[in-house]
Amino acid sequence: MTFTIDFEHDDDSVFFSHCFPYTYSDLQEDLTRIEKDPNCQDFFYRGTLCRTLAGNRCEYLSITSKDKDPKSAKAQAKKGVVISARVHPGESNASWMMKGVIDFLVGSTPEAKALRDHFVFKIIPILNPDGVINGNYRCSLCG
Repeated sequence: MTFTIDFEHDDDSVFFSHCFPYTYSDLQEDLTRIEKDPNCQDFFYRGTLCRTLAGNRCEYLSITSKDKDPKSAKAQAKKGVVISARVHPGESNASWMMKGVIDFLVGSTPEAKALRDHFVFKIIPILNPDGVINGNYRCSLCG
């Protein structure tokens, strides 16, 4: 595959990307939207896994149907599913995939409800927020 780019103006700044960007701010907006949705409040929890070197929040999500009795056999039988993305900050396509997973799991389809009823999803949408925020491709602030 080949392609040609014609630059129409001298001294223009031109950027090329292998994938459409997904920023830490995009994640914050998406999670805030879900958190404020009254339909999601019974099964969506947003927490801080840790603080990064720069003091940013490395967030995690819990998505599962809440049982009236958390000690019931049904609640105890739920299996856990852990999903993480963006250990390498340049892989923004992973955030788009994660956005799709989260949007599906908090959705109103019968399949999403069945998954929430039978599993506890622990999701870390951006595992390396410092790298994402600072525009790194492969590393965190530690290098």
